[in-house]
Amino acid sequence: MLSKKFIKRLKDDYGIVFNDQKLLEEAFTHSSYANEHPEGPRNYEKLEFLGDAVLELAISDFVYRHFPKLNEGELTRLRSNIVRTEGFSEFAVECGFQDEIHLGRGEELAGARKRKTLLEDVFEAFNGALFLDQGMKAVEHFLHLTVYPLIAAGKFNASRDYKTDLQEFLQQNGPVDIEYVTIQESQQPSNFVVELHINGKVISQGNGHNKKQAEQAAAQAALSKLE
Repeated sequence: MLSKKFIKRLKDDYGIVFNDQKLLEEAFTHSSYANEHPEGPRNYEKLEFLGDAVLELAISDFVYRHFPKLNEGELTRLRSNIVRTEGFSEFAVECGFQDEIHLGRGEELAGARKRKTLLEDVFEAFNGALFLDQGMKAVEHFLHLTVYPLIAAGKFNASRDYKTDLQEFLQQNGPVDIEYVTIQESQQPSNFVVELHINGKVISQGNGHNKKQAEQAAAQAALSKLE
């Protein structure tokens, strides 16, 4: 069961009172807990699937309206910066979600509660549950209180460092060997092609006008594949 303190916080801080409490419980139930407690709520995976789409639409609508001078490519990059694992996991912690997640014993002992990808999943699942319970207006109201002010303030405008993000993603569960190998280099026109090797296996390629751009492109391609 979610704590009374958290239920009160949702009401006091965000004006959210769920009509269907089972949906809210489901949004915080990891598969490991659901497997250990078959009589309880089902896991959040279906709500996460829905929440991912709901958040993408809501955030796309906000950046489209709030940044009218940005072109399609710039809007896409901005949205990508916002919906990345790092951003959503931070919002989950700020909203007090971290301590409310129902985890199985093994996942709890493994420190899953602090795992950024899990926190991102729960944030998406919560918004999926809120959408089902009260519709898009309720989701947008919640985002106006949490996510939108930071977007408007320019928190996500900086270019994303895909190499750093990939390294953090891969090394969540221990050391991983990451190597960028230049396989093509030409000066006229300037073009570099880099292969990304993870534990000796080729995962992706990237092109760029210099080696740094090509490595970033390879890391971005790998993240898209792995996430």
